Parts: sequence; C-alpha cells; structure tokens
Amino acid sequence: MICLFKSLASRTPMTTITNVLIGLVASLHVYFLVLEMFLWNTPYGRRVFGSTPEFSKASKVLASNQGLYNGFLAAGLIWSLLDPHSHAFELKIFFLTCVIVAGVYGGLTATRKILFVQALPAIVALVAVHIR
Repeated sequence: MICLFKSLASRTPMTTITNVLIGLVASLHVYFLVLEMFLWNTPYGRRVFGSTPEFSKASKVLASNQGLYNGFLAAGLIWSLLDPHSHAFELKIFFLTCVIVAGVYGGLTATRKILFVQALPAIVALVAVHIR
C-alpha cells in the first residue's frame, strides 16, 4: 500500500494526463458494456445504435456478448492503472492496443463512427503512454 502512495506522489504531469486518458477510455468501455448488455433493447439503446425494436430484440444476445468483451477491455485498462508493479506500462500498451484493434475492426465492418468513438481515444492515450 505504501508503494502505491509513493508512486502516486512521484507522478509527473504527463503521467497524470496519460492516466486520465486511459481512465476515459476505460470509462467509455464501461458505458459500452452497460449499453450493450443492459440497455440494448430499450428506447435509449435503440436510439444510440439507430436500431429498430425488431432488430434489437433479435440481436440482444449478440450485443450482450459484445458488451461483455468491452467490459474485459475496461477491466484490463483499470488494472493497468491500479497495478503498482513495473509491468503496468506493458499492460497499458496491451489493452490500449486491443481497444484500437477492436475499434478499427468495428470501423471497417460495422460503422465508421466506431473509429472515432473507440479507436481514436485509445490511440491518443497510447501516444501519451509512449511520450510520458
């Protein structure tokens, strides 16, 4: 526990900015989890994804599975922020890269919007990780 407090006290402003960016990417993925697992078949969920009641009902299980994967990405990013060990840097790179790959794939196969909502924030955070 003392190690965690020492590392918090010795952070540079760029490290703080980087961690805030990673926290925002993680928060987005928690939001995606909630949307896809719990709100997919609601008026709000249908409005966000531009789907019909028929489509949202038919694809609810698939969306829920997709939400679970977004939850794993969020958990990994949160882990990378809380881990006081030296491998936290590698965790950040790995999970941000996973988010970028998922965002690019979604942008190419589903809707271009995913590139900006999912991949771009992760790219910005990954660049920050490398320049801190």
